[in-house]
Amino acid sequence: MVRLLPGSQEMRLILAPNRSLSWHGNVAIWIALALLALLVAVGMALIGAWVVLPFAGIELMALATALYYTAHACQRQEVLIISDHQLRLEKGHRRKQAEWSLPRSYTRLHLTPGAHPESPPKLFLVHRDTSLPLGEFLNRTDTEALIAILERQGIRAERQLRPPSLWFWY
Repeated sequence: MVRLLPGSQEMRLILAPNRSLSWHGNVAIWIALALLALLVAVGMALIGAWVVLPFAGIELMALATALYYTAHACQRQEVLIISDHQLRLEKGHRRKQAEWSLPRSYTRLHLTPGAHPESPPKLFLVHRDTSLPLGEFLNRTDTEALIAILERQGIRAERQLRPPSLWFWY
């Protein structure tokens, strides 16, 4: 997700992964699935298949762990602040954990093709020997929107061509 927050002296771009559900939504889904799984497991235990109960518990713990790690990964965010003379990139989970400042006039956007023809290009802000990845979690549509915004702001984009490959169609 790319959000544009224009300001009087600077422009802010907030980059975040797309989130289908909030944390409370994930918990509600887990509770509904837990109730259903426990209902089935208790029913199986009552007819003599008691060994289903521990496996239902393991399944619910694995699902809870996966939901937690996915929700945590979706909390990362990047803020790109574009002013007249510099670009400032801030990254973190729920709060700023790292910050870089680059001169605007000498910084360029480097685009490297993704691993698959349909995957979005990888973006890097490059100044001399500094190369900062930008929006690694964005989908193709959001990546293209970010590139268009940065090019409108006068950030020069350098596109690396995809090497030719052989495709076998069946």
